[in-house]
Amino acid sequence: MAKLTYLGHAAFMLELDGKRILIDPWLSNPLSPMKPEEAKEIDLVVVTHGHFDHIGDAPKILKNNPQAKVVAVYELASHIAKEAGIGDDRVVGGNIGGPMKVDGLDIALTPATHSSSGIGVATGVVIRGKEATVYHAGDTGVFMDMRLIGEIYKPHVALLPIGGHFTMDPVEAAKAVELLRPRVAIPMHYGTFPLLYGKPEEFKSLVDSRCLSTEVKVLKPGESYEFSFKK
Repeated sequence: MAKLTYLGHAAFMLELDGKRILIDPWLSNPLSPMKPEEAKEIDLVVVTHGHFDHIGDAPKILKNNPQAKVVAVYELASHIAKEAGIGDDRVVGGNIGGPMKVDGLDIALTPATHSSSGIGVATGVVIRGKEATVYHAGDTGVFMDMRLIGEIYKPHVALLPIGGHFTMDPVEAAKAVELLRPRVAIPMHYGTFPLLYGKPEEFKSLVDSRCLSTEVKVLKPGESYEFSFKK
């Protein structure tokens, strides 16, 4: 059984195929129930782009978990590794394209329409294991190639920003669901700052109004969703 735990903003703990994976681990965000020093037994730290609210506490977490590897676009992975003082054997730097093979998982970096503080490019990420396939969109506006992500990777769960201003708002995120067609959509990147005006209730209502088969799961920080989509 796989499990996703929402840690506020765009941070998630994904437990998949026995691996503990932190995605965009800004655990010092004001909504996170987990402090950076409490992140233990982490196998992978995945970062979508170079903004502070996504790199977050990755260097500290990597220092505290000597077995953990960092996964990101090449320039960003190298930057984080330097900050953390870790060796090349713990760095998985890739680029947008086909999946990388990482500790028994397939991890693909996907396009995102966003910036990245001059460190590589912004990406989303698809993490595929035996139990399920999860797509974390990173920070992005909606774009038509989300349909390709849906067709090629068929994500069971999509983690989508809805806050607006810097990313999709509920209207754009509902269109993203239509393009991706996941089994489950979980909103993120809202409510952390006043600028992030998008509401999860509006997102859910818009998805439901499109008569899609996707179920919207709204998680409060600290809440988890367990799932398995094994054939």
